[in-house]
Amino acid sequence: MPSKESLVSEPLKAISPLDGRYFKSTESLSEYFSEHALIRYRTKVEIEYLISLSLENGIPELKPFSKKDQQKLRKIYNSFNLDDSKRVKAIEIATNHDVKAVEYFIREKLEKLNKKRIFPWIHFALTSEDVNNLSYSLMWQEAFKNEFLPTLNDVIKKLKTISKQFSKTPMLALTHGQSATPTTFGKEISVFVHRLNRQHTYMKGHTLLGKFGGATGTWAAHSLAYPKVNWLRFTKKFVTSLGLEANLVTTQIEPHDSVIESYHSIIRTDNILIDLCRDIWSYVSRGILKQKKVPGEVGSSTMPHKINPIQFENAEGNLGLANAMLGHLSNKLPISRMQRDLTDSTTLRNQGIAMGYSYLGCKNILKGLKRITVNNSKMKIELNEHWEVLAEAIQTILRKTGSDNAYEQLKNMTQGTEITQSSIVEFVKLLHIPKEEKDKLIALTPEEYIGIAPKLIDIK
Repeated sequence: MPSKESLVSEPLKAISPLDGRYFKSTESLSEYFSEHALIRYRTKVEIEYLISLSLENGIPELKPFSKKDQQKLRKIYNSFNLDDSKRVKAIEIATNHDVKAVEYFIREKLEKLNKKRIFPWIHFALTSEDVNNLSYSLMWQEAFKNEFLPTLNDVIKKLKTISKQFSKTPMLALTHGQSATPTTFGKEISVFVHRLNRQHTYMKGHTLLGKFGGATGTWAAHSLAYPKVNWLRFTKKFVTSLGLEANLVTTQIEPHDSVIESYHSIIRTDNILIDLCRDIWSYVSRGILKQKKVPGEVGSSTMPHKINPIQFENAEGNLGLANAMLGHLSNKLPISRMQRDLTDSTTLRNQGIAMGYSYLGCKNILKGLKRITVNNSKMKIELNEHWEVLAEAIQTILRKTGSDNAYEQLKNMTQGTEITQSSIVEFVKLLHIPKEEKDKLIALTPEEYIGIAPKLIDIK
């Protein structure tokens, strides 16, 4: 039998597809959401708090660390490696407490630096959740900023390129699955660009909250030890230095509202992307989009001709999984009995998996977008099979020229019957409208009836 360690490190033995089948696509997230990463973030919070305590004038017993000593202390988490994580886990087995294990690990490091006098100040007046909530928020915020947002932005940029490339390419629109006023392929893609840009802008400006107020959010131990220290000001400065915003009125836990806002932004984005995937899938099914062949790739085990839109199907499935998990996290985390229960702890450990599925969905969409191209001939054929879409144009001109039953005239002519170019022309010829308007309608084709669609691409 292989060792437990080798089972974990072997993708074929992984339980989660993110760590197995899709490991190459999601590997970078392990630097933010793995157990190793969590321990490193906890170590960072403890070290930075220790440094901040030393710089607080109201604590004379702890002398300020020199710049050199601060560098040595920060090296503990900046050079944190897997061996360090394993040592922390070994300590945890003995203590049966994950955060306490980090405290003892830091003690060991300080002892090697001949800094035993600092031992009492590690985790001074803190509760575990002071360290954990900041660690989880940093994990999410940094993965969000460094991994998720850049990948989403790549999707937006690719969609923008496609929208510009095909801004004037006419295509039949469908409303309720029925032929409708023509549009352009570029304009349809531009709709998604605008929707995603709006979410991306919100995401970039969002900041997570963090608490640091002790066992029940009252700074009781802090204030008892040093009543003259302005602990609210200290906390604001410390939490802000980590890149978070201080939440000063809490229970034992930070109530998670701000991170839930971030979850919801991903849910909204994922739903837009699912909408995109389904539209692209439908375009491929209609034949108006083609997919580039990949040498050696098999589309079906029995039908050699097939090139399936698997990237968009894969993305849709994974985005759905992400939303299901993010939905549960969003519903669970703001609810905690009294000061705190541990349901948030076990739930919050899964936030990386939730982001992982969304991140994977974005990557698959990118792969899929790089393979698609417009089937111009099919788009033209489809448009020319649906001359009835010009009924809107004709009845609008009739209204313009004073007809009080324009809609009814076109409804009687077009609804439920096959309409061709010749039948449209014959109908227009019989209309009592100015020659200029009549000539305009006779010359109009479905391909030309796209309004200002090409101009909409450039709207900011």
